[in-house]
Amino acid sequence: MQVPLLDLRAQYATIKEQVTPAINEICQSQMLCLGPAVAKFEEEIAEYCGCKYALGVSSGSDALLVSLMALEIKPGDEVITTPFTFFATAGAIARLGAKSIFVDIDPDTFNIDPAKIEEKITDKTKAIIPVHIFGQNAQMKPILDIAKKHNLAVVEDACQSIGAVQDGKKAGTFGELGCFSFYPTKNLGAFGDGGLVTTNDDSLMEKLKIYRDHGQNPRYFYKVIGGNFRLDGIQGAVLSVKLKHLDSWSEKRRQNAALYDQLLADCPVETPKTDSNNISIYHQYTIKAERRDELQKFLADNQVSSAVFYPKSLHLQECFSDLGYKEGDFPVTEDTCKKVLSLPVYPELDKEQIEFVAETIKKFYKYTFKGSKCSRINL
Repeated sequence: MQVPLLDLRAQYATIKEQVTPAINEICQSQMLCLGPAVAKFEEEIAEYCGCKYALGVSSGSDALLVSLMALEIKPGDEVITTPFTFFATAGAIARLGAKSIFVDIDPDTFNIDPAKIEEKITDKTKAIIPVHIFGQNAQMKPILDIAKKHNLAVVEDACQSIGAVQDGKKAGTFGELGCFSFYPTKNLGAFGDGGLVTTNDDSLMEKLKIYRDHGQNPRYFYKVIGGNFRLDGIQGAVLSVKLKHLDSWSEKRRQNAALYDQLLADCPVETPKTDSNNISIYHQYTIKAERRDELQKFLADNQVSSAVFYPKSLHLQECFSDLGYKEGDFPVTEDTCKKVLSLPVYPELDKEQIEFVAETIKKFYKYTFKGSKCSRINL
């Protein structure tokens, strides 16, 4: 049995009849950059998230970048964040000449550990970027308390967690700014790149709109140096269609995750943990496993796709070597990078596929090994 990590064609088959006319409308109007479809989506997604404003941008990476630009982060400033995240989080900080100050993670949720933040604050610290990793929110109350105490901005990297809930409130609405990605593999994915910034702050929203379009206000008069961060009309149209299905897709992911939890309960792997005040959207179903690389190969040999997010912490990446970190600085993150493995959890999976994945994992740990490699088993 083949089990892909993600099957976007299966998703598309369920919404094709809605997507096609939405795209055709953009083709007919030729409103290709921003335009009415993007404005409509911005209104819909702001209502969905429960915030005052939402601004469509070109990618999740650009959402982070334009947010820090709006906060006027500059060379020499420090921004606290996690080393266990996709490159774009620290990349946005570096592009503005600021410095990433990393904080180790919680071993259960993989999110930034709030208890370790305050000790990293200096007179150069300007903001905190908690990352809501794999579909559940970082613990925002202690983070917001620390930020308020030290007069710091909070930018939520919610690129993996649209619709995730904490204490009745959705991701991207806790801090000054929230950043989302609509890369096709995300729970709400565009037909290409796309992103979003959310805020409840009138002044920040005005800045974001100016920075999104090269810094011009009015047209051809440039107050600041912005960027080309516009969202295409076709993406706005597609995202409006998909948004209507997002909650049902997230619920199916939770059901799939619950089935994995049940099937892997007696298996020597750590299944994902969700904080009691969180509702996860399971962008990834990520286990921690000993002999992770061998397990992944065994799964692949038996036609089960999986992925490692992330094999190497940001503090040990060559491009951030100038920050001066070394191996051992963030032991929880480093241990996590050696053990995490994400399994298929997308909504269109059927029960038999999930059972097959779980059974394959069990057989990997049950049967004998030859040297450092596990034997191929006919399943």
